[in-house]
Amino acid sequence: MQPIRVLCAALPLALPGLAAAADPAIDLVYVDKSAARLYLVSQGAPVREYAVAFGANPVGHKQRAGDERTPEGSYTLDYKKSDSAFHKAIHISYPNDADRARARAAGVDPGGAIMIHGQRNGRGWVAWITQGFDWTDGCIAVTDREMDEIWELVETGTPIQIVP
Repeated sequence: MQPIRVLCAALPLALPGLAAAADPAIDLVYVDKSAARLYLVSQGAPVREYAVAFGANPVGHKQRAGDERTPEGSYTLDYKKSDSAFHKAIHISYPNDADRARARAAGVDPGGAIMIHGQRNGRGWVAWITQGFDWTDGCIAVTDREMDEIWELVETGTPIQIVP
């Protein structure tokens, strides 16, 4: 997915012209953990960019429940949860078959309930603080306003690629 990474690096220069464009059909959510950025991609071009917070132990692929890591790899955004403990949530299909096999071989629980979500309900006003560090249990967090936008633009079934 290197071409996406190159396109995403140029995204800040392209954003002013994108604001006036109609909402595009999002066909990929691309997350770059090293840059702490989530991109909404349409037809190979990034069209929205968000600063994100990850699990409190963000380096490396999620191995087991409780490790506070955000998974890496290819998954699907398989359902939306409006009654989450956070301001809306979109579930990431972690663990996949390979994640379950790796955890089984290590004799551990792979974990689950990994989501893209907003701030804890009732605490959206502190996003200016919380988004400055990695604080989730392995999820990908954005501000409530950003979550509202992602919720509207991203359909269930959309692939998500999370890279180190």
